[in-house]
Amino acid sequence: METKKIQLKNFNDRIYTVETYTIKSDRPPLDKKRPLMVVIPGGSFTHLSARESEPIAMAYMARGYNACIVNYNLLQDEGQIYPDAGLDVLSTIKYYRDHAAEYQIDPRRIVTIGFSAGGHIATGANYMADEAKYQEKYGYQGDEVRPNATILGYPLTDVHKVAFELGSQAESALPKDEKLIDTSLGVTEKTPATFIFQSWNDPIVLPTNTMAYESALYANHVQCEAHMFDIGLHGYSLATPELATEDNSWQGSRHTAKWLELSLEWLAHRFSGKNFDKNLKELAAKYEPEGYGKDADEEDY
Repeated sequence: METKKIQLKNFNDRIYTVETYTIKSDRPPLDKKRPLMVVIPGGSFTHLSARESEPIAMAYMARGYNACIVNYNLLQDEGQIYPDAGLDVLSTIKYYRDHAAEYQIDPRRIVTIGFSAGGHIATGANYMADEAKYQEKYGYQGDEVRPNATILGYPLTDVHKVAFELGSQAESALPKDEKLIDTSLGVTEKTPATFIFQSWNDPIVLPTNTMAYESALYANHVQCEAHMFDIGLHGYSLATPELATEDNSWQGSRHTAKWLELSLEWLAHRFSGKNFDKNLKELAAKYEPEGYGKDADEEDY
């Protein structure tokens, strides 16, 4: 395995760091092009959670992925969280697509995984990838920067759906774009297929974040798999005992830890070559109730 830190410049000319983890072998692997997991840790926009960084990268590397960790823009950094944090993610994806041969990755199998606040960055980046005003301003195309799939762990998608009041610093840093405040509003049919997991008893990021985002995916015919575990609270990362801390023993849950295997199974059939997205609209047209995917106030019931 080879690890290194690289400095990249995002589409807004901000310098940021990416930690890259590449599987190296004396013998060529059966699949010479590995998928890439782009890790976006949480941390309340003030820091990057160590528990949601390298342990996540290593867990997916053990299953045949190369990985990288994006050190995205935070509250205390120069500039604002948005657009820079979203641009950090999009610039990272383009970098690895452009250097796919060097890192032995498949540019068609790039996955973002965001936890908590990192989930907001991941979903915000997905919106920005195909939003014309950002494309025109920063000079990229959706196909260059859009991930092929996204995983969200107890994600914040609406900054107002938290169980506490935002501080003045956070309030002042909120973006003007309402679709970067509530990223479910930015979901379109181009949004990547998404795997979501959260716990019903999450006391920090309300489960209504996940529910609203799922509904937006459903309304836009975007494939989604979602798991709402009954226990786990918040910030449990892999939910293994090794990552539980002394004052937070609940962070280890054998049941909740199954999210990792479930995500790997989901990705396996996402990337199996059986492109069921191709026929998704045809199936929807055949089986969906009238009005599926439209706002309720546009329909007569």
